[in-house]
Amino acid sequence: MLIACLDLEGVLIPELWIAVAEATGIPELRRTTRDEPDYDKLMRYRLDILEKRGLGIAQISRVIEGVDPLPGGPEFLAWLRARCPVVILSDTFYGFARPLLPKLDFPTLFCHELVIDEVSGRIAGYRLRMPDQKRACVKAFRSVGYQIIAAGDSYNDTTMLGEADEGLFFRPPPKVVAEFPQFPVSQSYAELQAAFEAAERRIASRAA
Repeated sequence: MLIACLDLEGVLIPELWIAVAEATGIPELRRTTRDEPDYDKLMRYRLDILEKRGLGIAQISRVIEGVDPLPGGPEFLAWLRARCPVVILSDTFYGFARPLLPKLDFPTLFCHELVIDEVSGRIAGYRLRMPDQKRACVKAFRSVGYQIIAAGDSYNDTTMLGEADEGLFFRPPPKVVAEFPQFPVSQSYAELQAAFEAAERRIASRAA
């Protein structure tokens, strides 16, 4: 049986930190996992900026509530969910992603938790569900007999793509493609659909 595992930001929705950067006028927050492969370093950098600028969860939530999925993203997700179970594996946080889930028809999402100061609303830190959770989830699904096709766009997706039976890139930056040329690249949802179908055929041929 097949499970599709997708990244969230950059695949189905815009990069949320870039949306926050544009709404707040803080260009430093445009830095994402497309630029920085060390996720802990990236998050400490972000939280330091939020602390210095006095931005808390309330201001960020207002920005995210106005974010819509990427054009074509919900339709692609619906197409894929009609073919096989889909799990979204993301390094975002439930507090960020929750407003977007109704816009995607409530997909299954595995991600992380923010630590919020309940008095001030300050983002005090974050808790990873587990290190390298995307790869760990794919490995666990495979251990119980599933084949996995995974799609992502950034450095933090590459271990997931490598662990899957088939890994696919969707609109990745050129430097990520250059470092990981083994993963097919799609630049549109039509191309990604075709890439999934081709991946399904390769998995079926190996099982025959």
